[in-house]
Amino acid sequence: MKKEIGLWIDHREAVIVVLTDQGEHITRIKSDAEKQIRFEGGSRKDGLQTTEAIRGKRLDSQLGKYFDDVIAHIRDAETIQIFGPGEAKGELAKRLENEGLKERIVKIETMDIMTDNQIAAKVREFFLT
Repeated sequence: MKKEIGLWIDHREAVIVVLTDQGEHITRIKSDAEKQIRFEGGSRKDGLQTTEAIRGKRLDSQLGKYFDDVIAHIRDAETIQIFGPGEAKGELAKRLENEGLKERIVKIETMDIMTDNQIAAKVREFFLT
């Protein structure tokens, strides 16, 4: 069975569109990653640098779990199209490469925020034309 996947991703959520011979299915995965907070100024002695480092490690861990969940949903795809507004698409592509799935990525593209219908239409247009 042919399985093509297109997904829109940022650090908050992923919208996965699966195209198979049986039709189309959309899955939405939410990230538990907290918004990264940047502290202004401060010195090492007042603890701000330490707090920022701890939050950074926590964010990395949360994003790691999020990307693992996304990969679990797309692992069996023959081809993968990735698009989204920020750095998450590149981070996911790197993780896919580490999983030995790089050759399945057919396109990575920068796109702004989109509705589920716009995402699905973009995936259909890419794979069905």
